[in-house]
Amino acid sequence: MGDGGPFATDAEPFIKDIRMNVAILIFPGIEVLDFSGPFEVFSIAARVALRDKDSTSPLFNAFLVAETSNVVPARYAFRVQPHYTFDDHPRIDLLVVPGGVIDQPLESLKTLEWISREARRSDMVASVCTGAFLLAKTGILDGLKATTHWEDVEDLKKQYPRIDVIEDQIFVDQGRVITSAGISAGIDMSLHLVRRLYGAGLAQRAARQMVYSWRSTSV
Repeated sequence: MGDGGPFATDAEPFIKDIRMNVAILIFPGIEVLDFSGPFEVFSIAARVALRDKDSTSPLFNAFLVAETSNVVPARYAFRVQPHYTFDDHPRIDLLVVPGGVIDQPLESLKTLEWISREARRSDMVASVCTGAFLLAKTGILDGLKATTHWEDVEDLKKQYPRIDVIEDQIFVDQGRVITSAGISAGIDMSLHLVRRLYGAGLAQRAARQMVYSWRSTSV
């Protein structure tokens, strides 16, 4: 990222046309809102910025990445077509790791290696819900504060004692690593990232466009 990037303040910045590639991992058993919520936020923020002439080109390029190019069966028989695979996606600025039923990615060495590699290459990495377990498995959350779905907080504490697990928090921002609680919390976290990157005004206008009541506090 260039000037005015990941550490923009709440003061309205001069928004430069710096496009962020936002890669959202998808896998069998993924929770639908875990990936579609962030996808919606970044896509709408890009559209609102263009509409309101904050930028002359889209600020975010959100896309879905899976292990293969096959249609991915999400929860509740929802079927998703990825844009890219682990082998052919663009450079990633922000990696989003959603949750859901995570048995398949936890047992996939290729998926874990991809998460580990891309999380370390990217400017920022974020998780939604049980996606925190995938980051934890690769060691990315060691020594950090993090959160997950309220049902899974105790398991995260027990399985990964090197993580300071925070309860009753919508999202936890640790600089380049951000984790969020269950399902809809990924929307709040994504709006928070829009605020960090391009200012509170754009985040608020994106939330209004979505008719969404944004829970904007974090640790």
